[in-house]
Parts: sequence; C-alpha cells; structure tokens
Amino acid sequence: MDHLSEKISDSELEVMRVLWEAGDALPITDIRRILQDRKGWEATTVKTLVQRLVSKGVLGQEKRKVFFYRPLVSESEYSDWAVNGMVQRLFRGSAKALVATLVQSDGLSDADIAELRAFFKVED
Repeated sequence: MDHLSEKISDSELEVMRVLWEAGDALPITDIRRILQDRKGWEATTVKTLVQRLVSKGVLGQEKRKVFFYRPLVSESEYSDWAVNGMVQRLFRGSAKALVATLVQSDGLSDADIAELRAFFKVED
C-alpha cells in the first residue's frame, strides 16, 4: 500500500468516501456539490482537501475538459491500513487486545459476537 504513507484526516476521508461511493472519477464540481450538500463545505475547502489527497498520492487526477479525480486506494485497502495502524499504535500490535477491549467495554453486541464466531467457525 505505497499510497498510504501518510494519514488521511477525517475531512479528507469524507472526500474519499464521495469518490468511493461514486465508483468512478468525478470532476471537482461534483465533489464540491456533494460535500456542500452533506457538510455545508465551501468550494475552497473542498479544493484544498482534494489537493492534499493528490499530494499524498491517494487521489489521481486526469485532465479531460476539466480535471477528474479518482481514488488510487480502495476503501477496503484504506480500512485495512487504518485498522492495522490503530492496532499497532494503541494495542502494540495485538488484535486480541483490541477485541478484549471491545468486549470489556460493551463495544460488541451479542449479534456481533455471534457473527465473529461464525466467521472464525468457533463452536459454543
């Protein structure tokens, strides 16, 4: 995941979500319109966030009549990177410690635990 050498801020993540949801490259006018509707952000804010993402190497730009932007990282790749980073930073690399924290803090419902058991094929 060479594109993910730098952290993506929460605001930048909103821009990425717009593009992941679109499933295709979008011009900045579409990105601005969507984020204006969702977040009330000004055009300059969106432009700055898009430029940061391009400089971080997670958005590509292609000149057509206007610039179109597309994610260079999938949502799944980003999620994997972010979760792995969190486990390394907060739990010293122990996924078990993460799950224990979620269980102890009631962060997992009974349905969540049942899904995890099915995922790992653990019998009662």
